[in-house]
Amino acid sequence: MSFRVGQGFDVHRLTEGETLWLGGILIPHYKGTVAHSDGDVVIHAICDALLGAAKLRDIGTHFPDNSPQFKNIDSKILLKKSQDLVKGKGYEIVNIDCTINAQQPKLKTYIPEMELAMAKVLGIDAEQISVKATTTEKLGFEGREEGISVNAVVLLKKM
Repeated sequence: MSFRVGQGFDVHRLTEGETLWLGGILIPHYKGTVAHSDGDVVIHAICDALLGAAKLRDIGTHFPDNSPQFKNIDSKILLKKSQDLVKGKGYEIVNIDCTINAQQPKLKTYIPEMELAMAKVLGIDAEQISVKATTTEKLGFEGREEGISVNAVVLLKKM
């Protein structure tokens, strides 16, 4: 059986008056992400990990942030399209693991809903997706609440 690992990373600036979509759900917060799409930094990092594992380059290659086609797009659509590209190369998802780096808001209570929302889009069990959240102890741009970042890892197997 052939396995492939992919790693993804994404970051978005936070500002007042924008919406905060994380892991496919809307998080109530006074700040949100600045982005061409809906700015779901969790899904963007996972898309990069999926595409990288299948040697399909990155999210910007397939869904450029200067294309009107992707302006304000729901990132769950990008997640599904990324999975379709991966399946086209003959791979399926074994598991996904990601860590959200954000000082605020506290995300612990939203994690099960994020996992479920993404699992539904991907047609996999929520047990195959692990989302974690951490602060940076008020250090760096995440700690100053200027932005949010996510690291993601995926494992694919040949179908």
